[in-house]
Amino acid sequence: MKNIFACIVYAAPLFLLSPVLVAQKKPAIPLLVSTHPSAAAARPSMSLQAAVAMAHVYQQQQPGRSVEIRFQPGTYFLDSTLLLTAGYFNGNVTFRPAGKPGTVTLSGGKPLQLQWAPWKNGIYKAAVNIPFEFSHLYINNAQQVRARYPNYDSSAKHYNGTAADALSPARIKTWQHPEGGYIHALHRAEWGGYHYRITGVNADGTLQLEGGYQNNRQMGMHEQHRFVENIFEELDAEKEWFYDKPTQTLYYKPAAGTNLQTATVVVSRLSETVVMKGDAAHPVKDITFKDIRFAHTNATFMDTREPLLRSDWAIYRGGAVLLDGTENCAITGCEFDHNGGNAVFVSNYNRHANISHCNIHDAGGSGICFTGNPDAVRAPLFEYNQSPVFAGMDTAAGPQSPDYPDSCMAYDNLIYRTGRIEKQSAGVQISMAMDITVSHNTIYDVPRAGINVSEGTWGGHVIEYNDVFNTVLETGDHGAFNSWGRDRWWYPDRQVMDSMVALHPWLVKQDAVKTNILRNNRFRCDHGWDIDLDDGSSNYHIYSNVCLNGGLKLREGFFRTVENNVILNNSFHPHVWFENSHDIFRHNIVTSSYKPIGIKYWGDIIDYNVFPDAAAINTPTDKHSQAGNPLFVSPATGNYQVKPGSPALKAGFKNFPMNQFGVVSANLKAIAKKAPLPVLKAATAASSNISNWLGAQVKNIETLGERSAAGLPDNKGAFLVAVPENFRYPVKTGDVILQLGERNVNNVDDLLKASTFYANKKVPLVIFRNQQRVNINQ
Repeated sequence: MKNIFACIVYAAPLFLLSPVLVAQKKPAIPLLVSTHPSAAAARPSMSLQAAVAMAHVYQQQQPGRSVEIRFQPGTYFLDSTLLLTAGYFNGNVTFRPAGKPGTVTLSGGKPLQLQWAPWKNGIYKAAVNIPFEFSHLYINNAQQVRARYPNYDSSAKHYNGTAADALSPARIKTWQHPEGGYIHALHRAEWGGYHYRITGVNADGTLQLEGGYQNNRQMGMHEQHRFVENIFEELDAEKEWFYDKPTQTLYYKPAAGTNLQTATVVVSRLSETVVMKGDAAHPVKDITFKDIRFAHTNATFMDTREPLLRSDWAIYRGGAVLLDGTENCAITGCEFDHNGGNAVFVSNYNRHANISHCNIHDAGGSGICFTGNPDAVRAPLFEYNQSPVFAGMDTAAGPQSPDYPDSCMAYDNLIYRTGRIEKQSAGVQISMAMDITVSHNTIYDVPRAGINVSEGTWGGHVIEYNDVFNTVLETGDHGAFNSWGRDRWWYPDRQVMDSMVALHPWLVKQDAVKTNILRNNRFRCDHGWDIDLDDGSSNYHIYSNVCLNGGLKLREGFFRTVENNVILNNSFHPHVWFENSHDIFRHNIVTSSYKPIGIKYWGDIIDYNVFPDAAAINTPTDKHSQAGNPLFVSPATGNYQVKPGSPALKAGFKNFPMNQFGVVSANLKAIAKKAPLPVLKAATAASSNISNWLGAQVKNIETLGERSAAGLPDNKGAFLVAVPENFRYPVKTGDVILQLGERNVNNVDDLLKASTFYANKKVPLVIFRNQQRVNINQ
């Protein structure tokens, strides 16, 4: 405090004692921060903590006066999270560099001065005595690799390398003290991931573990896609490191040419660098962080335990920057570089938060999260299979408290290589929020969705002018844009849900109170759908988007209008719709036949679309649709506007701009990847390979769409396409046969062979229905 008051005394004559200036609208008060504060320098400077305290004093004396806390170039290693609470400031406060953007880093890490000594096999060691856990090591500002098996492989699809034998008894026997090691694995159905800490070894050689709560739909670890880290015996590759906590020794194998005697060494320390903490009654207001780099935060995968509503997601409410209870706060022009968890988390009550012009990359978790509090949700449920109790349910519309992000924005951000360790992640994630605008962002190289909207609470989001590609690189059954809508009306048993929605159709919009808009985006997914509206997603208007590869899917839901989109090398995927969905699909260009699954009822209008030829029109709905070459202006350069004379114009399609996708800032455009454009394929009509089984129609699980429609974790089973009345088994269309008698059914051939083996006798069945195994013993 002595240094703070000294700075105040020095600055007071300049800003506090001029009645003329007080009477006028004044410029922001500048406070200079330095890594080496000096009151005697030509430009006096102070520590960050002193500047924050001084800003508070100024604004107590001059309410409403703006303050700029300006950083001299350098890296500021924080001993603790910078906590900014409600009411501390009384006016705008901006944190920014004193000079050029990119010259200032706020670090959640700690620099180490080490004496390295050779150990063996090219490995060096150094004594490190620090009182905190760290998950990341940075040498010369580059993140290194915690000792792992299998070794890091930048070309590997999952986790940069996985192996089925990562947890084999033979390998575990080679570890003397695995306690403190970690297991990372994909979900068995590739719906995200799991993380476990090793706490010991059992007598039978298996591991004692804690964790696994990061996935909200428990099915166990994937048999192949798993790896272990932080195991001393696995330290065998360049750039790998291990910290032996009992002996306080850091072991590291440097890359060839690294001079450890001059190298800078930083370890991660904090989970958050900046937290703005208020609430709806007392929000933090008018704080801006501008042109600052945030780096070196700890991994948070073991703290990612809060389930989101009825999904496979769990979250950690934190990030390199956390906004929790704010109004009119902004993060603009900042870089988020190799942080261990989420980059920016906008949590609970927030109004008009603005995340813009940022470069967000190599985050362990998500890029930007807008996530409200479940306390604001009426009748919330958390696990996928939980069933709502309709009797006595709170059926009022909308949220029941203001504790959620509203009227917030993610604009002109470059987001890439996020989800490096946490696979329940997205470039931009929205949950329990309202009126969020996601505009002009470029998002790519992500393990799951680029943009994800959880549940229907409460809509009003505008997703526009984004360029999203190289998505769903590690998970399965998702899209570049992904959503679900398992709201109050949604029930895991389809028959119950059908009857309730038919009885109370108004219930659909009680959570999804506002329409979500997707417009003028370009999406590409090579391992799923470009636009994937999953279970129950309702109240959407989707128009003037370009789908480059994966097509557009609407699973069961209500009130979706899809119009004026260009769907390349793919088509429309309607899955298991309701009788009165009120869905509309019109004025779209598709380049192959529709791909319906489990459709008995079509929506209000499925017509006035454009197909490559008449043979591709495979439903009775498109009576006014057109067929023929759409006459794209320049598909090789990504211009999918159509020329005069195109049949698309006759169908009501209207051209829209093709050059406004993604980031707009010159510096971000200069470094952003370009979306890979497709080579247009020849048109194909719908085809299927259907077999007869005892009078029912069955087929193999051949497509991601069939797997998704059934909710299967893999492609095993025989899919029932049609079941006649009075069939000998109580099965129905959409069921998947997994076992007949004692015989496993991986495909139709297995089913037919098993049926022949049992001479068509009636034997027990195991089927997959409503996303779970069901035994049929009659």
